[in-house]
Amino acid sequence: MKFGPVPTGEAEGAILAHSQPLVSGKLPKGRRLEAEDIARLLDEGIASVIACRLEPGDLTEDEAAERLSAAIDVKGITRSPASTGRVNFYATENGLFLAEKGLVDRFNSVDPAITLACLADRRDVRTGDLVATIKIIPLAVAGSSVEAAAAILREGTAFQVAGYQSRQVHLIATQLPSLKPSVMDKTARVLEARLASSQSRIVSENRVPHRAEAVAEAISAALSKPKAEKGQPALVIVFGASAVADADDVIPAAIRLAGGVVDHVGLPVDPGNLLVLGRVGDVEVIGAPGCARSPKENGFDWVLNRILAGHPPDRAEMTGWGVGGLLMEIPSRPLPRLTATADSDPAALGLVVLAAGRASRMGEGGHHKLLAEFEGEPLVRRSVRQALEAKVGPVTVVTGHRNAEIADALAGLPIKLVDNPDYASGMASSLKTGLAATEDKGLPGMMVLLADMPNVSAADIAALASAYAKSGGKAVVRAVSDGQRGNPVILPAATFEALKALEGDIGARPVIESAGLAVIDVEIGPAARLDVDTPEAILSAGGILKG
Repeated sequence: MKFGPVPTGEAEGAILAHSQPLVSGKLPKGRRLEAEDIARLLDEGIASVIACRLEPGDLTEDEAAERLSAAIDVKGITRSPASTGRVNFYATENGLFLAEKGLVDRFNSVDPAITLACLADRRDVRTGDLVATIKIIPLAVAGSSVEAAAAILREGTAFQVAGYQSRQVHLIATQLPSLKPSVMDKTARVLEARLASSQSRIVSENRVPHRAEAVAEAISAALSKPKAEKGQPALVIVFGASAVADADDVIPAAIRLAGGVVDHVGLPVDPGNLLVLGRVGDVEVIGAPGCARSPKENGFDWVLNRILAGHPPDRAEMTGWGVGGLLMEIPSRPLPRLTATADSDPAALGLVVLAAGRASRMGEGGHHKLLAEFEGEPLVRRSVRQALEAKVGPVTVVTGHRNAEIADALAGLPIKLVDNPDYASGMASSLKTGLAATEDKGLPGMMVLLADMPNVSAADIAALASAYAKSGGKAVVRAVSDGQRGNPVILPAATFEALKALEGDIGARPVIESAGLAVIDVEIGPAARLDVDTPEAILSAGGILKG
């Protein structure tokens, strides 16, 4: 690939390295210049452009990314189409993310133009989570480098998601006079929340005296029960009323008395040090540390998740957890929650109105489309007022271009204004700005509305929110017109990490299409597809040009 300035008259077939603003409309970065583009550039006096010209054997950034992604043996993962030299990979099920560091390191050493980044090995993930991304740095790369990197990927499994397997869990809790029954009740609820991602369930609960013999008898009784569902292996979890202080303490002694083997006592993970792992026959037995009564991440999660994913840890692995094992001030993943309350509704929404764009189709120095008046009201205020009147969640407005005028038009409304200084880079930056505001409020869902859609009503917005609530906050919900997709759209928390990876002038569509989530379409009529991007569109829709 040859990169650098190219005389415009010689640039046909070259790939534009930077976006080129023109009076007749911008030419985007990465565009392969055609004869018509050359004519437009010359007409506007552009003598040269910064571009790359492919040499024999070169691949464009998207061709390279697609070829590399096709070489990955994906398990439990889906991938996005290549865009701007990037392919993202998303989990298709809840599970444990597994990565082969040696393979990934070798891949990344082939050519600095070719990169692969992924989550840390053995990371707990949820359906829709972004787990890895391939990015081609330049606009093109040598095909020989791509083939060398692809050959490494074909040698093994660079990364995968090992899906969680449902288990029939037997909960045993020991009792002492100092331990309140309410503590054990809460322990069971917290454990149920932890098990939910694997669809495992507690099939028996037994509270016994804090003695090895009593615990051993409870373990044997649990394992003698017939399985409630065939094919679901058992798992025994013991919560002691007193912490384990020795390898011969109550819980490890009970495992041995029940005919089992104690594999390990103690973890170099804090919180979670005082954990016991053993087995009776082919059934794992976990002696849970006291910190596992809390939903916060601890060493118990590390052991439990590996077992649920079919990768139980051995002694060598567990003793290697010291580096990274201090979790007290490192909330490295979303914490499991107790069942939803009025204050933690899984379908709670933040509404984000995007009002940052440059309105380039209105013409240079022309009217601002969002200040056009509809029935005597600025369009942006009309759109935001409908969002407020729907009464489905707090409203945030993302501003950028001519932000002071937009803020003036919204004066007095009970909203949060957030400025996006990077608005000129495209819609992705505004989406991420709105997402940050949504996460700041602790909300697990985001409805995205476009401020230039004059006919989306409060009733339409409420209908979308209702459909989202019925899904339990787990589905993507979008407005459609005669079955054709439009806006607004609701994005659940499972899409948030993928949204953060978006770049350029693209919306949420690639995330929706690759997330593997259910998509609910709500028919709201022509309003779903009517946006006003030009003076003619504003006038046709009944607006008056202002601003």
